[in-house]
Amino acid sequence: MQDADVIVVGLGTAGAALAHHAARQGLSVIGLERRALDQAGARWINGVARWMFAEAAIDAPEAPELAGGGHAFHMLLGRGPERVVVRDHEVLEVDMRHLVARLQRLARESGAELQEGVTVLGLEGQTVVTSSGRFRGRTVVDASGLAGPGLLGRTRPRASDLCVAAQEVRELVDERGAEEFFGAHDARMGETVCFTAVAGGYSIVNVRVSEGTVSLLTGSIPGDGRPSGRKLLDDFVREQPWIGRTLFGGARSIPIDRPRVRLAEGRVALLGDSASQVFGAHGSGIGPGLVAARLLAEVLAGEPEELHEYSARWFHEYGGTVLAADVLRRFSESLTPEDLRVLLDTGLMNEVTARATMEQRTPPIGVALLAQTRWRALVARPDLAARVGRLATRTPAARLLAKSYPRSARRVGAWSRAAASLLG
Repeated sequence: MQDADVIVVGLGTAGAALAHHAARQGLSVIGLERRALDQAGARWINGVARWMFAEAAIDAPEAPELAGGGHAFHMLLGRGPERVVVRDHEVLEVDMRHLVARLQRLARESGAELQEGVTVLGLEGQTVVTSSGRFRGRTVVDASGLAGPGLLGRTRPRASDLCVAAQEVRELVDERGAEEFFGAHDARMGETVCFTAVAGGYSIVNVRVSEGTVSLLTGSIPGDGRPSGRKLLDDFVREQPWIGRTLFGGARSIPIDRPRVRLAEGRVALLGDSASQVFGAHGSGIGPGLVAARLLAEVLAGEPEELHEYSARWFHEYGGTVLAADVLRRFSESLTPEDLRVLLDTGLMNEVTARATMEQRTPPIGVALLAQTRWRALVARPDLAARVGRLATRTPAARLLAKSYPRSARRVGAWSRAAASLLG
């Protein structure tokens, strides 16, 4: 039996960040990873807002971990040519392989013990039963994601709440062909072209060329019979002879449902994808997981008998952003390219709202924005106007709802029912 103050299951970004922060707080930490440590977590490029690194008390990445950022982002409506162009944004393209390695190194330097090749078989009280023996912790944290052991019970998201995304970095084999592609879409090499609503409202194909490589990102909700992000990527590559072989990347399912209303029970806590701590408007959980890791470590340092304070702090400080993103996600699922063109004509879809969403902030969608809306474009679309109205009222309601998350664990059930009633 090995003992520690904190047992962390899963050593991707969120789990490794927690191991680092908790060890820095003076807690003894054992981290368990079922794969080799250098294969833990995501193994591709992810967009993470710069401010989230500061919020998570983690230094912003530098090359080679930093793969890009700040370049023009062309958000095309369908296949275009209509678009919104976002410039000078604060989204960093981060190589997850290097970020995970850095966080694991920081965890070790802070005093955490990290073990690889350990499969978790179950939980008995505060004892984690594994293929490598038993580990007992004052606190056990499940940061293992959807594929993990589900230490607080498995609540597999519905198919309609799963985004299947794929990201690959590939060789550029024909620079002239790439230049022609970007020129045909009124963009420059080094900028991102993002085709939206190509397989349902919640779907994208992103492409960018930089330093002899092609970065591709795709995603969709295939639960309704639409193609997955993997298929979107493969189909796009087949259409573009200037794209060569895969250098690295992968695909995974991402939970985009609302976060678990109870992030902890007793001395067991959930972190990252295990808790659905994901910015659902575009399916990114890296930043939210890092922020949650810092919050949880601070709570653990206080040695509370119960961990409900972690749930309360996370909802109060960041839950409003995530709940509002869920409202926006559900709205975006219903959109067609024609709907997007109407929203562009009304002024509701613009560089300000697009930048906020990219940077994982709440877009300024509410009464003030509605007052500036060119409603004439919506007169012929009462169905879309009604959806816009619900979006504008539910977005601020989501933020207020998160602030009202109860300090007492006994009141969470009532709060959850109110949330379901208010947000739909």
